[in-house]
Amino acid sequence: MVELLAVLYGKQMNYRSDEPHWEKRDYLVLSKGHSGPGVYSALANSGFFPKSWLETLNEGGTNLPSHLDRNKTPGVDATTGSLGQGTSIATGIAAGLVRKGANDQYVYLITGDGELNEGQCWEAFQYIAHAPLSNCIVFIDENKGQNDGKSESIIRHFDLAEKMRAFGFYTQKVDGQNIEMIDAAIEIAKNQKTQANCIVLDTIKGQGVPFFENYAGVHSVKFNSQEIIEATESAIRELEEQVKD
Repeated sequence: MVELLAVLYGKQMNYRSDEPHWEKRDYLVLSKGHSGPGVYSALANSGFFPKSWLETLNEGGTNLPSHLDRNKTPGVDATTGSLGQGTSIATGIAAGLVRKGANDQYVYLITGDGELNEGQCWEAFQYIAHAPLSNCIVFIDENKGQNDGKSESIIRHFDLAEKMRAFGFYTQKVDGQNIEMIDAAIEIAKNQKTQANCIVLDTIKGQGVPFFENYAGVHSVKFNSQEIIEATESAIRELEEQVKD
């Protein structure tokens, strides 16, 4: 998700960090609300709140709970975490914008392949395609894993791109680690006004850090072993070097 959020907040989204409820803003709905820390990083880097807040993640009284909460965090448009519900929220926002004639505003909905086990997602997708709400761009983070293991071993989702096309979406599938491809796909979606839009991101859980890419418990890492701590510190050092370059 990091690459996607970098493209959205760095280029594609229309927002004002000093005016989070600006009426003409684009909306982000993170239906897979457990990925909130990634959004918090993007919001902090975009000036919605001080970066020092990031050190309070999940602490008592924090403004940054593990799942997104619109009443606690500036820049968060929808409280999410109960999987599937974000798809319905995004659908409602997009439909409302269309009825208001706000045709230049977009809703960016981020879901996960594991989350799509929830039937509510497909009910919302059916309406998005029926309307059609081309202003709601659906991103599916196809990282092939979820809390209980590999997605394929829990409930096979088959070919998600083909399923979304069958539902009536104009669907693209891109490398989720390639920011240029993500950016280009969003541009294509914005210029495609006759169908609902979906972009499937081919990703890996823990992407970019080899240890976590191959770690079975990556969905909910517990920093309680020397091996995990060392892998994390090594990844941070590597990232800091890349930033310097």
